[in-house]
Amino acid sequence: MADAQSYIAESLPRWREELDEFLRIPSISARSEHDGDTRATAEWLCDRMRAAGLETEIIDTPGHPVVLGEWRGAGPDAKTLLVYGHYDVQPVEPLDEWTSAPFEPEVRDGRIYARGSADDKGQLYLHIKAAEAHLKATGSLPVNLIILAEGEEEVGSPNLVPFVEGHRQRLASDAVIISDSSMFAPGLPSLLFSLRGLAYFEVHVQGPASDLHSGSYGGAVVNPANALAHIISTLHDQDGRIAIEGFYDDVVEWDEATRQAIRELPFDRDEFQASVGASELGGETGYSELERLWTRPTCDVNGFLSGYTGEGAKTVLPARAMAKISFRLVSDQNPDRVLELFRAHLSRVTPTGVTVTVKDLHGGHPWKAQLDESLKSAATSALERAFGATPVLVGEGGSIPIVGEFERILEAPALLIGFSHPGCNLHAPDEWFPVENFEKGIRALAYLYEELA
Repeated sequence: MADAQSYIAESLPRWREELDEFLRIPSISARSEHDGDTRATAEWLCDRMRAAGLETEIIDTPGHPVVLGEWRGAGPDAKTLLVYGHYDVQPVEPLDEWTSAPFEPEVRDGRIYARGSADDKGQLYLHIKAAEAHLKATGSLPVNLIILAEGEEEVGSPNLVPFVEGHRQRLASDAVIISDSSMFAPGLPSLLFSLRGLAYFEVHVQGPASDLHSGSYGGAVVNPANALAHIISTLHDQDGRIAIEGFYDDVVEWDEATRQAIRELPFDRDEFQASVGASELGGETGYSELERLWTRPTCDVNGFLSGYTGEGAKTVLPARAMAKISFRLVSDQNPDRVLELFRAHLSRVTPTGVTVTVKDLHGGHPWKAQLDESLKSAATSALERAFGATPVLVGEGGSIPIVGEFERILEAPALLIGFSHPGCNLHAPDEWFPVENFEKGIRALAYLYEELA
């Protein structure tokens, strides 16, 4: 009987075709017109997981369904791993900025271009194929395995925490494995030590009852757009720090050894700047770019809407203005506490003549890894075997709120191993995933299941 690694080599062409099928289904969870597509994706994934050798079912939630696959043949004394991923994807707009159709996978320059290729269909599929390699080649897995795939991650996972809490015993595990992040650099695998949390709000400013002629009323009526611009201007000081009273009270400063290890990573500032197309980089004074991305909180305007924005002139004094504002949080910040502080700040800085309301969109807690040495050692060995390089410890500026919830509910440590590359256009046009990591990622995870045994 062949071993798992030989089976991987033989199966790669077929698996690549399967991945393309997976990527072609437009499972955009944020759009109701794609609800049928999202359901079809869950059904397709359920079939593939079952074909891989897992006992699989679709479990409905008040939103999009969960696909749950299990293999428990290693016995009660073996370790049990819970793999989490998501099969839903982001909207594709602006469509005209895609080089190829977002749901027609295309390989160019060693990259698989398609929506979901990196976030997270491609990475979720690596785990399924690693499990299949063991089950088909040897008839068993070295560990008990649970694969949980949800369809609402891109809309904040509103039904996942109740699902995990309701299935706590069924999902009980020794570790939670998640692949929804990137390596530090091509050829340099990584283990994540932190994720930033999120507090995301809409700020609505109301002025006059309706839009007014800016000549007839400007100067006598407070302009909501001006008021909102003023409010936004108060959110940072001249050093790039967030100027909300009490905001940093819960921020845990990282130790100097960790800060030094971050500075020693092979980070090219000029290359990073060029990759984003910015004329200059900025941020909080006193911290390197990687520290700003991984260990420091932020406040950013994500959208601003007011007045007339069409072609030509219309000198209007708008009746209202709106901004979407997000805070990325670090340990031990709490999104509910940030909302309290934000509202208190707005009450202090809002000009008279307008009213302000804040809508809480969604949030999540930051996460800091609590890996024991055996888990870290197993992951390090697996990645070294597949990539021929020792992994580095890195942070991630984005948020995966469910990570901390898994640890809280299941009392199991989370291990985050990502296989996409920096600059893979997550949530943007021309999202891509490296072809070579499709194979190396599967091999690494197959090794990981062995190492964790």
